[in-house]
Amino acid sequence: MAKHGKKYLEAVKLIDSEATYEPAEAVELVKKAATAKFDETVEAAVRLGVDPRKQDQAVRGVVVLPHGTGKTQRVLVFAKGDKAKEAEAAGADFVGDQDMINKIQQGWFEFDVCVATPDMMSEVGKLGRLLGGKGLMPNPKAGTVTFDVAKAVQEIKAGKIEYRLDKAGQIHAPIGKVSFDAAQLNENLKALIDALNRAKPAAAKGVYLKGIAVSSTMGPSARVSTASYR
Repeated sequence: MAKHGKKYLEAVKLIDSEATYEPAEAVELVKKAATAKFDETVEAAVRLGVDPRKQDQAVRGVVVLPHGTGKTQRVLVFAKGDKAKEAEAAGADFVGDQDMINKIQQGWFEFDVCVATPDMMSEVGKLGRLLGGKGLMPNPKAGTVTFDVAKAVQEIKAGKIEYRLDKAGQIHAPIGKVSFDAAQLNENLKALIDALNRAKPAAAKGVYLKGIAVSSTMGPSARVSTASYR
């Protein structure tokens, strides 16, 4: 069993593990319980009433957090010609076609998100094993395979995140940093939950939002009431 340090044990005392808090109170407690010397990420864990083994109950999508994630995303765009120029103008960190594909094949991964125009996917698809294993493969459902590369880059830079159901039926997603004020974290959390509610599969039966918890990178979690989001 993992041993926790003195600071963590003190932080745990701030949050009642058996209690369920209103969203605003939960994020305040998580901020108070964050004791690391770096600006910790605040993450939401949402348990959904779906069967992750069934394709018709898959939950996956994107949402632009109103206050961003607090992390600067490095965006790579696979595009040619005018679309490459559009991507550069929109603020993409890296733009190219075969040259970028070659770099990745040689082990370069100095980026966080990939965007590709549809006409590039036949070549980018050859990187499936390399990009897919890191969750970096461009995907139409995530809005990262598109001819509107400028919009894609701008949304990612503004705080767009992708969410995806895991094998345990949960969604894990960042909603900001401990340095954000509680109102910003609360609004980002609401944006995420609203997006998940909109993404509810038609095949899902019974209670959909089963549980929500928020925590910082190194701190304890606080359970959040789901009532206000139903």
